[in-house]
Amino acid sequence: MILLKRIQQQLSRRMFSAFDNLSLIFVYLTISALSYPLFGQSLDSVSKVATTAASFLEIGVGSRAIGMGGAFVAVADDATALYWNSAGIARLKKNEMVFIHTKWIADINYNYLGTTFPMGNVGVLGISIVSLSTDEMLVRTIDMPEGTGERFGVGDLAIGAAFARNLTDRFSIGFNTKYIRQKIWNMSAAGFAMDIGTLFTTQFNGMKIGMSVSNFGGKMQMLGKDTFVNYDLAPSQEGSNDRIPANLKTDQFPLPIVFRVGLAMDILDGDPNKMTIAVDAAHPNDNTEFMNLGIEYSYDDFLFLRGGYKNLFLLDSEENFTLGAGLIYNIAGDVMIKVDYSYQEFGRLTNTQSFSLAFEF
Repeated sequence: MILLKRIQQQLSRRMFSAFDNLSLIFVYLTISALSYPLFGQSLDSVSKVATTAASFLEIGVGSRAIGMGGAFVAVADDATALYWNSAGIARLKKNEMVFIHTKWIADINYNYLGTTFPMGNVGVLGISIVSLSTDEMLVRTIDMPEGTGERFGVGDLAIGAAFARNLTDRFSIGFNTKYIRQKIWNMSAAGFAMDIGTLFTTQFNGMKIGMSVSNFGGKMQMLGKDTFVNYDLAPSQEGSNDRIPANLKTDQFPLPIVFRVGLAMDILDGDPNKMTIAVDAAHPNDNTEFMNLGIEYSYDDFLFLRGGYKNLFLLDSEENFTLGAGLIYNIAGDVMIKVDYSYQEFGRLTNTQSFSLAFEF
């Protein structure tokens, strides 16, 4: 029995030692990734802007996260983690549902619905729906610039299902698969993508490190009846057939994959005052690298004030300062209501405002 106990103790020490070594490697890689946007980007780098499909997937989710400048991959402690870092939902102890409405630039409506369901030791499930739409617009042509009398609509949709689990008391992992659809008048495109995220809590003042890869999937291609045309193979010859059915081929475009890594830590953790700072670095496949900075102050876990800066070091960015505020109130028993607001500056474009309403039960 004594020999067995000694063997168990040695194995435990080796396991913890190995885990600590992995933790150090994890921290080192995170710090290296955070510093990459500062030193790995030249002014002559090609941004690849507007080279991907489904760009609505890059619009940040959540008034709280936006108020913190989009620095949320390591915070990720509410239902909006389904967007930023799906590993974060593994640490939610209660059911949560959040609805977000954003009046985006150019009168675009952006809506988000996310909900999470903890299942004990099994893990946490999550469902999310993202919708982007505009009011119908007139169909205009060169010959009829005032409109043909027809109208067309534009809409984007993404439906996701996520699962996350705590592998240890400090390390979590999450996955989110989603169906994506875009539509403009008679044309549409569809595809599938996956998000993968990890979240690690260090022993240094509870600092959290988050990493995520979003929108990993295949290419999307616009298809529809507008690609079917009549074609004349020999227009210069008399008697040629100008009604030959033909099909125009549209290009395929990749999804906007983005790799994020971030740090978050409470620099003030007293009663009733608390303050959290966060920093994210992002590497998208359709733009240059950038960083997001954010801070959140809370009083008595009731009143929240937030500020941040988006797209630091991003070339030709219109997004910069953000502000936000929120309230949490116990309405009955274990049911909590969360109300959040954010304001985002967009430079020469219209500044945007976002409202979030969440229930925790």
